[in-house]
Amino acid sequence: PHRSELYEDPPSGCWPIVYSPDYNITFMGLEKLHPFDAGKWGKVINFLKEEKLIADDLIVQAREATDEDLLVVHTRRYLNKLKWSFVVATITEIPPVAFLPNFVVQRKVLRPLRTQTGGTIMVSVWLFLGAWLFTPSPFLCAGGGFHHCSSDKGGGFCAYADITLAIKFLFERVPGVSKATIIDLDAHQGNGHERDFMDDPRVYIMDAYNRYIYPGDGFAKRAIKRKVELEWGTEDTEYLQKVHTHVEGALNEFKPDILVYNAGTDVLDGDPLGGLAISPQGIVKRDEVVFKAARRRRIPVLMVTSGGYQKRTARIIADSILNLHSLGLIHSQLAARGAAHPSLEQMVRDSVKDLGNLS
Repeated sequence: PHRSELYEDPPSGCWPIVYSPDYNITFMGLEKLHPFDAGKWGKVINFLKEEKLIADDLIVQAREATDEDLLVVHTRRYLNKLKWSFVVATITEIPPVAFLPNFVVQRKVLRPLRTQTGGTIMVSVWLFLGAWLFTPSPFLCAGGGFHHCSSDKGGGFCAYADITLAIKFLFERVPGVSKATIIDLDAHQGNGHERDFMDDPRVYIMDAYNRYIYPGDGFAKRAIKRKVELEWGTEDTEYLQKVHTHVEGALNEFKPDILVYNAGTDVLDGDPLGGLAISPQGIVKRDEVVFKAARRRRIPVLMVTSGGYQKRTARIIADSILNLHSLGLIHSQLAARGAAHPSLEQMVRDSVKDLGNLS
């Protein structure tokens, strides 16, 4: 039986932002060989501290996902493959990783990714504990969004399928959660979660991406219920109109119990991998559109930050969070957790703990 530490209660009085310093990948500068800013998560948090929105003791600390947690979705065969450094080098697209001892790769490369994955899973369960039952609120993961990884295959810097894991944990372990919508607005197609939910009617996927870039996974596209294929250099006006139209359409078509929002910032103008031309203000507005649509329908939102390959993306993510806060779309509710309906809250928590033994 598997009793995950990721089920433990959220601490009271914290902001709905989960993060750990262990998210950041640093090892002899190897992380700089990939265009991804492997320290952007810490930079986002530092910007929010500078703006006095959060402090260290108000951030929920993410925990590392264990093998038992990962096996809720991943095959044992796949996890064993990650014990080969050359496999991890291929997935992370950092060739020199292939020449490092695997214990170093596990500690310096995979542990940060497992901790981000743990953070995503923790948030998914917490959205259905306490105050969120009655006033659906967003929860922001300062990392995660590994949308190219499926149960048995990694790629595109994604070694663990945190989006699939978050949703599967909810379906299997939280009573009353039976439908999920994924809105994937990273510049790349989210082929990992698409492959995992290919024939699952409980999951509705909307994906807006540059049609000409990685991964171009034609098989995975069959899982997309609302496909928005963008041209090179798409700019704010067209992009925001399409996001608004299709987010509204998706949430009208299918009423989920949770919305997982993959908020990649690689749509930013000048991104070396995204090929789109969205301004910083356009990204802030895009996130606002998604959060407002969910708020009107009282759908809890789990936001993960996904791709973004320029140094300025951390500032844009922070600015978006500050904007969402100024509009009242995110706020700290944990301090009042369960005050209004303690008996129902306890019932849900007990159910989560009981079901936590099923794995």
